[in-house]
Amino acid sequence: MKKVILSITMSLDGFIAGPNVSKETPLGVNGLSLHHWIFGGKQKADGDTLSDLVDNCGAVITGSKTYKTAIDGAWEGESPFNVPAFILSSKPIDAVKGFDVVTDGIESALSKAKKVAGDKNVWIMGGANVAQQYFYSNLLDEFHLHIAPVILGSGTPLFKSDSAQNVNLKKESTIETPAATHLFFSVGDPK
Repeated sequence: MKKVILSITMSLDGFIAGPNVSKETPLGVNGLSLHHWIFGGKQKADGDTLSDLVDNCGAVITGSKTYKTAIDGAWEGESPFNVPAFILSSKPIDAVKGFDVVTDGIESALSKAKKVAGDKNVWIMGGANVAQQYFYSNLLDEFHLHIAPVILGSGTPLFKSDSAQNVNLKKESTIETPAATHLFFSVGDPK
């Protein structure tokens, strides 16, 4: 059964990117250290966690800010995904092959993503605005939070205190490695 999964990495102090996000530093100053579990020094458990997400994913949803800062730098001008990806944007933007721009809201993007994903999951990857919209929408089935043992001090917070709402989570499992603590939650009333 396909699921809608928000999967995102954050620092111990709650940031998903460091300060000064730009095309040159799409994860901000020192932000790449958040993803050491993906790009360097991978433990088998880290690799298995990433493979499980990617192998079971049929579509990806990301925000326009994430797309604009990553496409020419980290993503080297092409989609890093082997599945269709949707960019949430408040206005039309140009996108490379493999990405479709959705300007009519998160429900529309999710409907399109589910249609192309078939029996596979839809991965909501962020950035913060997109993550918050889906997190508080009651549209998620699971929340995968990867906490890097890093303190950034400032940057892009995953959750803003002025947008906080109660969301019930049920912890399904935890995987700990030197590079990250992977927390897996189902979303909704805890059983």
